[in-house]
Amino acid sequence: MRLIEKVWFQRHQAKWLLVPLLLPLTILFGILTALRRTCYKLAIFKSYRVKKPVVVVGNIGIGGNGKTPFVLYLIEQCLKQGIKPGVISRGYGGKAPHYPYLLDEKSTAVEAGDEPILIYNRCAVPVVVGSDRIASAKLLMKQGCDIIIADDGLQHYRLVRDVELIIVDGNRRFGNGFLLPAGPLREGLWRLKSVNYVINNSGLTIPKGEIAMTLVPKVIVNLLTNEQVPLDDFRQRYPTVNAIAGIGDPQRFFNTLIAQQFTLTKTQGFIDHQDYQLEDFNGYDENMALLMTEKDAVKCKRFAKNHWWYVPVDAHFDEQEIQPLLVNIMKLTK
Repeated sequence: MRLIEKVWFQRHQAKWLLVPLLLPLTILFGILTALRRTCYKLAIFKSYRVKKPVVVVGNIGIGGNGKTPFVLYLIEQCLKQGIKPGVISRGYGGKAPHYPYLLDEKSTAVEAGDEPILIYNRCAVPVVVGSDRIASAKLLMKQGCDIIIADDGLQHYRLVRDVELIIVDGNRRFGNGFLLPAGPLREGLWRLKSVNYVINNSGLTIPKGEIAMTLVPKVIVNLLTNEQVPLDDFRQRYPTVNAIAGIGDPQRFFNTLIAQQFTLTKTQGFIDHQDYQLEDFNGYDENMALLMTEKDAVKCKRFAKNHWWYVPVDAHFDEQEIQPLLVNIMKLTK
């Protein structure tokens, strides 16, 4: 974990120095973002509504909060209802040949970014990346999509949305509560009250008004062969493993493995959206399984070894609690 993240999310002693130093920039950031929101509210900056409903799955903080698993869940629910969803994403870290960029079976994480590739590979629905989300949404409509799901983009006010959801890391929550750069927040906590739904990812306690989500692993998949092994069977075969993770909170992944009764010999956390190279994996015992997240795997397949495995997770909800959200979203397509 980077020092600044320790200041944001932990009681690191450096906070007494860094937070006061960064507060002037935080105040400036808050003023600028407030002015920007006001300009959109007063129509000084123009917003655009596309001809299909838009659902934004976002957050108010930096780092992975579980947006992509929820997007995968929502895609699955749409497909069950005969609704064709499409996904727009910024494609963080990718360098596509052009924008907006429609993914196909030849697309790579280098071009599109890790999360869009993960979504496309898992769900086989249209996915478009690009900074111009309106252009991306229009391209999805040309693919016959009935609903547009925005993976992130809560602060992209230029695109009018019909439903806003915030995914909250139930463990780290909002860190020290400051806006960037003194804290991890893009917008203040007031934003929680302005959205349609707040999803709490794996929190031990669920504040009133938030919907509980848990991420459940069921199988473990080999990067080279795509062999899928039920989690219990894999644990019997490899009770002791190594693990790496390049997500917003790597410890979350390691804790998941520990909760599944794996013994972790060596772990290494990388920055979110890590651009992996083979040398990053020096020093790992080739006779021991190396586990990683599905997001990591899409960037490592091109140089994977036969003892590398990834752990896909699925979002799970209490049926009664999530049903009103799903009904409201599905109504948009009628």
